[in-house]
Amino acid sequence: MRRTVFNEDHEAFRQVLRDFIEAEVVPNYQAWYDAGIVPRDFYYKLAELGVFGIEVPEEYGGAGLTSFKYSAIETEELARAAVSFGGSAVHVALCLPYLLKLGTEDQKKRWMPKFISGEMLFAIAMTEPGTGSDLAGMRTTAKLSEDGTHYVLNGAKTFITGGVHADRMIVCARTAPAKEDDRRFGISLLVVDTKLEGYAVGRKLDKIGLKVSDTAELSFHDVKVPVEDLLGEENKGFSYLGQNLPQERLSIAFGAYAQAAAAVEFAKKYTQERLIFGKTVASFQNTKFELAACKAEVDAAQAVVDRALEAHDRGELTAAEAASAKLFCTEVASRVIDRCLQLHGGYGFINEYPIAKLYADNRVNRIYGGTSEVMKTIIAKDMGL
Repeated sequence: MRRTVFNEDHEAFRQVLRDFIEAEVVPNYQAWYDAGIVPRDFYYKLAELGVFGIEVPEEYGGAGLTSFKYSAIETEELARAAVSFGGSAVHVALCLPYLLKLGTEDQKKRWMPKFISGEMLFAIAMTEPGTGSDLAGMRTTAKLSEDGTHYVLNGAKTFITGGVHADRMIVCARTAPAKEDDRRFGISLLVVDTKLEGYAVGRKLDKIGLKVSDTAELSFHDVKVPVEDLLGEENKGFSYLGQNLPQERLSIAFGAYAQAAAAVEFAKKYTQERLIFGKTVASFQNTKFELAACKAEVDAAQAVVDRALEAHDRGELTAAEAASAKLFCTEVASRVIDRCLQLHGGYGFINEYPIAKLYADNRVNRIYGGTSEVMKTIIAKDMGL
């Protein structure tokens, strides 16, 4: 079936991005992988390409294209090449919506130009040690000073993607105690300058996959955050987080689909080249059936994410629909990538083969952005169960 979600402009962007990845990322990726981080200077190259400013309004120096489809194309092209831009997806896909929707005119004028140029990388800190998906249980606090000029931030965060390179961190913290009948009340969002005294980046976490993505622990000890850097209204942070979760989950769903599609291509190429018993692995009926079954699952996942992508661009994607897309696509990717690795035999377990990296990278898709179990809860609630 002909795919209709992307137009000529999208495909032109895809080709520019594909050429950039081949020239700037593929030759350097193994070094980044071994180091466990993308060099900070690389983000300036992404900025020059225009990636950071696509969805930023023209009055702040961006292209003003209000579509998530360009981000989706980036996801597909990275999976196709089995590489990553590190934590840059958080900068654009996760942080930008908060800044554009909640930022004051003064904040946008201060932050957007450097956001676009790569001079100011953003990340977001939600998760805390011991709380996991229970964001309402966070214990990080931000108390307003007596003179009302700043908040005093104390606490810790973990699993923070982009945490090493970030210049500004959107920190979720309690500015008031929870109410007896509303645990979600009292959370606010602060855009914290990571150079402030008392702000510390702890361990860069050693993960199973996503090796080039800088994921860190953070701690805050009496960090003085100017009140001008409060994002949105005080004590309404939880509702803001909920508003952006559909896009975050769509992004994960699209990434999972793209990884599954790439895995099928990697397995197809490998089995067509690999000889066993004097024949290519692809010539055996079992290989054909396995790849055909995987392709059918990928086609179904593509239909789901394309429909969700169109709904999101129309402003119609609901929390339950995003949860459904994430649940389905991440489960499909898990099955497909595992089967494609199996077709590689022993070489599928060797990291120099892209299928091995995909296998490791894919696993977190069923955890971050809300676990599969949380997705089922959201869907069931929407069903009236």
